[in-house]
Amino acid sequence: MSIHVGIGGWTYEPWRGTFYPPGHPQKRELEYAGRHLTGLEINGTYYGSQKPESFANWAAAVPDGFRFSVKASRFATNRKLLADGAASVEKFLTQGLTRLGDRLGPILWQFMATKKFDRDDFARFLDLLPATQDDLPLRHALEVRHESFRDPAFVDLARERNMAIVFADSEEFPCIDEATADFTYARLQRTVENEPAGYDEATLDGWADRARGWAKGGRDVYLFFIAGAKVRNPAAAQALIARLGS
Repeated sequence: MSIHVGIGGWTYEPWRGTFYPPGHPQKRELEYAGRHLTGLEINGTYYGSQKPESFANWAAAVPDGFRFSVKASRFATNRKLLADGAASVEKFLTQGLTRLGDRLGPILWQFMATKKFDRDDFARFLDLLPATQDDLPLRHALEVRHESFRDPAFVDLARERNMAIVFADSEEFPCIDEATADFTYARLQRTVENEPAGYDEATLDGWADRARGWAKGGRDVYLFFIAGAKVRNPAAAQALIARLGS
């Protein structure tokens, strides 16, 4: 069991001087993030393919025990019929992401907010997601953002395949709090700029308690501070890591 806490990406100008020390070399920002966080969500893969060498370099920049989640290609998930995305799924999975090796955490499959639940189409899409790639085990997290997914049939599909339904703490999207896999994936999206750590002390204490609860029974936990007051997300992640460490 492990709990990995981080943010989305590591390149963001407002973090320079707030998270990264003034004058810190930009080419070493990932190395710095790897020392102060325990996970990162790679978002660039959502927009386009990356080079295998990039994944290998990212893995080399972070310490043992660190985990990257990888956001799946929008060309696989943003379509009318998900089951027609086989070629896009394959292209995404074969771009070299397994070069992350043991630093590879879950793959995040994010669906459009307008995408409604169609059981047959969604089941056929989930069948396209393999359990391994290049002999490396894969974990899949499903971020659905339409109310129609509040359906026991969706929960059953995820549980049958050991895929996690993303716990989304958001003002915009539904939160489906169901344990469907041997890991939990949470995206917290309510940081505010007038709190130095993004959330007040009591709320951060609550998230620490919830993370420990998710981890009971040996489940791994991946928790990322995303969106909200983005400039505060690194501070929020560090504050939560401190609480979990104690």
